[in-house]
This record gives sequence, C-alpha cells and structure tokens, in this order.
Amino acid sequence: MNPPTAVAVSGLTVRHRRTLALDALDLSLGPGVHGLLGPNGAGKTSLIRVLATVAAPASGRVELLGGDATHHRERTVIRRRLGYLPQEFGFYPAFTVREFVGYVAWLKELPADRAPAAVERAVRRVGLADRIDARMRTLSGGMVRRAGIAQAIVNDPGLLLLDEPTAGLDPEQRVDFRALLRELGAEATVVVSTHLVEDVAAACSEVALIEAGRLAFRGTTAELTALGGTPDGAADPTTSAVERGYTAALRAHRSRTGAGAGALR
Repeated sequence: MNPPTAVAVSGLTVRHRRTLALDALDLSLGPGVHGLLGPNGAGKTSLIRVLATVAAPASGRVELLGGDATHHRERTVIRRRLGYLPQEFGFYPAFTVREFVGYVAWLKELPADRAPAAVERAVRRVGLADRIDARMRTLSGGMVRRAGIAQAIVNDPGLLLLDEPTAGLDPEQRVDFRALLRELGAEATVVVSTHLVEDVAAACSEVALIEAGRLAFRGTTAELTALGGTPDGAADPTTSAVERGYTAALRAHRSRTGAGAGALR
C-alpha cells in the first residue's frame, strides 16, 4: 500500500508582478522529511508560501492533506492541520513563550482541554521548557527561533513547512533539531527549505532541488551525494560529498535547460 500523499501540486505557476517565480512545477510528497534546496532566488520561499496557503498561485492545482487548497472551505480545514515557520515571523514581545505558542494553538482551534498540554509538549520538544514563562522580548535570537518551531508543531501537524529553520541556532541546537525532524517525519510530511546542504544530508530522506522555478533534481540524499562522484586532487577539501552532488545537479540542470541563477526567493 502506497503512503498517503500530503502534497500534490501540478502545473504550479507563481508570478511576482512580471517575474516568474515558479514555472509549471509538478511535485508530490508523502510522509518523511523532505529537503527543499536551491540557490538564492530559485523559488523555494515562493513554493513554501503557496503550500502554507498564505500565497495564491497564478495557475496550477494545489492539493494538501487530501484537500483542494484553492477552495476556501477546504483551505480552512487544511490550515488546522498545517504547521508553518516562515523565515521571519511576528509575535507580541510582551507575550511569554507559553502565551505565544498557546495563541497559535487557539488559532489552530485546538480544544481548550488539550491546548495547555500541547503547548508544554511543543515547548519541551524544542528545549525551551525552562523558559516557557519568559517574555519573548527577553529571548536570544536562537531561542526565538526555537519558539517559532514550537508554534509550528503545537497542533501535531500532518504537514509541517519550515523555511530556513536553523537560522540562529548554534551547532548543538542544530543537532537536536535534526533529531526532532527525524522524529516528526516518522508520522508527518515535513518540508525543510534551506540553503544549508549539510542539514538536509543529516535529517532528510528525500531532496527536491529547485532552480529558476523548475525542478532540477528529485531523489534521496544518497542519490544526490552520488552525483558528486569522487573528488579529484583539485577539489576543495572543505567541500562535502553532498555539496559536490548539489553543485553537480545544478550544473547538469543548467546544461540541459540553459537556465541561469534565479532572481527571486
């Protein structure tokens, strides 16, 4: 039996004024942790925003968690089951971490008798249990980012969308976060948009590489790494195997399509 498909987009086109951000993109994702890679301006954030239902496509079909995201009533149901961490998110500085995550739980319409325990669990999972009653304005940048991850997972989402989630996290926190991703991916579909190839290699089971609004590569992290081949004597010794594979995949796509570097996020 095939696993359920949480994300199914076809012919997805996104425009920002006259600029094409996504060009008739087809992509389907099931359970697990999926890395979304690409150069700056490739269209990663445009795709994440459409999947989070905060931006509308110019054309194409978007099915999320079995519902049509372009239909108002179905979109409302989908949002209750989504978790989303944008690159930058707003919050009331005077809120405590508990109040901030609790407010999002309320927006997600978690039952009142379940919400307090869900908030505490989400905060504990991101390592902020000792700061749960601290004001958001007193937190460091890394702590704010972890609070953002907590609000994204408070409703145990079936589809979790994370845009540059490790920005501001120190190396130890990134290791803990990767472990959390693997845990979440056992039951949900997790999409991680990042420019940090090593994070994808460590936590993701599959990779989608976008270049200039098109899908340049889709496969496992092992398959992406294999594209890098064996480094020659002139190779940069600081470059990892997966980074070489990423570069090789981009160059192969550009060679096939004549695409250059993208211009949008």
